[in-house]
Amino acid sequence: MLDRIHEAAGRLSRVERQVADWVLDHPREAAESTVAAVAAASGASEPSVIRFCRRIGLSGFRELTIRLTEALSRPDSYLHTDVNADDATPDAVTKVVDAAIRSLVELRSQLSTMPIDEAVACMTGARQLVFAGLGASGYVAADARHKFFRLGIPCSVLTDTPSIRQFAAIAGSGDVIIAISKTGSRSDLGQAFAKARDNGAAIIAVTERNSAVAASADFVLGCESREDTNIYTPMNSRLVHLALFDALHVSLALAIGDEAAENLRRSKEALGPVSISPQSVRSVR
Repeated sequence: MLDRIHEAAGRLSRVERQVADWVLDHPREAAESTVAAVAAASGASEPSVIRFCRRIGLSGFRELTIRLTEALSRPDSYLHTDVNADDATPDAVTKVVDAAIRSLVELRSQLSTMPIDEAVACMTGARQLVFAGLGASGYVAADARHKFFRLGIPCSVLTDTPSIRQFAAIAGSGDVIIAISKTGSRSDLGQAFAKARDNGAAIIAVTERNSAVAASADFVLGCESREDTNIYTPMNSRLVHLALFDALHVSLALAIGDEAAENLRRSKEALGPVSISPQSVRSVR
């Protein structure tokens, strides 16, 4: 959270910067304060404090206090949010699996709020699908590209910041960028996707709502995972994203229809057993 505030400093107004500077200098006090107290201490108005929260990708002041509290917390174990260092192996395994199940159940409850039909319709008419993500989200992007190209739509994957920014600069009509990020807090990525959108590309964001990446998108598939990836290596959030892309893949195949089914059949048959003639065996010998 503190890194996000530092990163956003250059795009804040003078008054919002006053709020940011005070929060950075007094993070624990800010986490325990009210809007009025922060406004008085920073020399800003209460509306300016709210605007500051929204400019850094938060829904409001309450989320700021929550995120600051998380950032200032130091867990006993960095293994997993639910696992303690002294847990027996069977208990640790059960906790990890239970946490994954809870995350998927939460995803199911969020699906009705996501513009799935609109996102699928956007992908159906795409010239190409470009999956973009960094770190653990980059592996999700690569997995998605590995699935979706079999439907017959050209696909590519971008997993580093320079490639994302360069592609965004040349993207155009017919390109659909699927931006994947747990927090969506990287303002530089948000700016890159916004540039691509201005150039005529469509942006589908799989990220947290009210984030910098979400603000740049045409459609936001808001995945609100409880996992704090500032502390823990992404586990549950990664599983949620993988499951969502599996669902999108099936939905897109249904929307395309017979052509997608035929492409899936042909791509599967291409991996079938290869017959080896006696002549080829002798030539190897």
